[in-house]
Amino acid sequence: MRPFQRLPKSRVSLRWKIAALAAATACLVAVAVGVLVHLWTAQDIRSRAEAQAFNRLYSAMDTYRRTETLADGAELDPAELPTPLRHPADGERHTAYDGRVEGNAGPSAWAAQRVDGPGSRVLAVQVNMSPELHTLRRLDVVMAMASLVAIAAAVPVAVYGAGLLSRRLRRVSETAGRICAGDLDARTGPTKGRDEVADIAATVDLMADSLGRRLRTERRFTADVAHELRTPVGGLLAAADLLPPGETEDLLRARVRDLRGLVEDLLEISRLDAGAEQPVRARVPLGAVVREAVLRTGLDTEVTVVGAPRGADAEGVEGLEGAHPVDTVETDPRRLERIVGNLVVNAHRHGDTPVQVTVDGPTVVVRDHGPGFPADLLREGPRRFHTGAAERGTGHGLGLTIALGQARLLGAELRLDNAPDGGAVALLRLPH
Repeated sequence: MRPFQRLPKSRVSLRWKIAALAAATACLVAVAVGVLVHLWTAQDIRSRAEAQAFNRLYSAMDTYRRTETLADGAELDPAELPTPLRHPADGERHTAYDGRVEGNAGPSAWAAQRVDGPGSRVLAVQVNMSPELHTLRRLDVVMAMASLVAIAAAVPVAVYGAGLLSRRLRRVSETAGRICAGDLDARTGPTKGRDEVADIAATVDLMADSLGRRLRTERRFTADVAHELRTPVGGLLAAADLLPPGETEDLLRARVRDLRGLVEDLLEISRLDAGAEQPVRARVPLGAVVREAVLRTGLDTEVTVVGAPRGADAEGVEGLEGAHPVDTVETDPRRLERIVGNLVVNAHRHGDTPVQVTVDGPTVVVRDHGPGFPADLLREGPRRFHTGAAERGTGHGLGLTIALGQARLLGAELRLDNAPDGGAVALLRLPH
């Protein structure tokens, strides 16, 4: 049935989401570390170049003052000297960074000092930083390659770790799905680790234990009540037979019969819940069994067997001379009649005429032309002791519940839906 179908799996599993998150985190860490290393190294190269220029200027200035010769690559008023160093204060050394790239000269660090008083010339020393910057570029390449290697190693590890977590969560999800489908004995069992996933698994198992105890208590109560009522109801029916004929006797007899039918339904549900029912299978013509089941309801219902010859009576077509072969199924005919009868009675009681039953291969479709099944029934499935009467709320009583239980026992699929043009549709598909 539709209410009991499992939810579709997510298109992107948690495993790949975690792996993608790990890969993105590794990329961000690699980029952050690479940028920080680049900036720190570039600043260190610049600082060392400025210190080297400053020291060379100190030596060149000492040589120039003693011998008036230029040493250590020093120049007087070089044309390439950065503007901030063209007019240094008297007796003070200054450094500057020149990022211009002209000819073979790359970025440089300059140091300059005035050699005489105001208006005198400026002694300057240039330190080319191109070799160090080339080393920095090589360092950037090495960092990028190391980051790629780290990411390539981290992603498989993340995928493996996420797969372990995903499998544990999927195991809990499958257990919850089995419990939702009615398998109250499903348990996740002990899981590895002591983390949130283990807590969730333990909670699901505790929930299943509690739910199983409550349902067993409810089923035991239903069975006990039905058994206790069976004897007094039988006595009431026998007593009603002793009443003198009349309107009162007919009304009382009808009410007692209704009460007996309710008790029998309760007993049947309790046996289905307890797993005490076992089908007695036989190879039978499906169309004939369905016709017999509809005939037993005594309700005006149109029965169509796809592929059967015209003129087939209510007793079936298997005995007609020249009849086409009738599809047969291996099932329990008594339980099949019970299912079809309940569906037909439900269609007449809560739907509207015409009620149509169609047999096509191993499929039986019962359709009415009423308001259709309520949305909550299609969403949650049949609920016990809820009828279509306004004073009892919405729902469809015990009939659909019994039909669903018998269908499960036969290994058949029973689906409830509403037709696009109105009316309820119950589809029973039997195994071949």
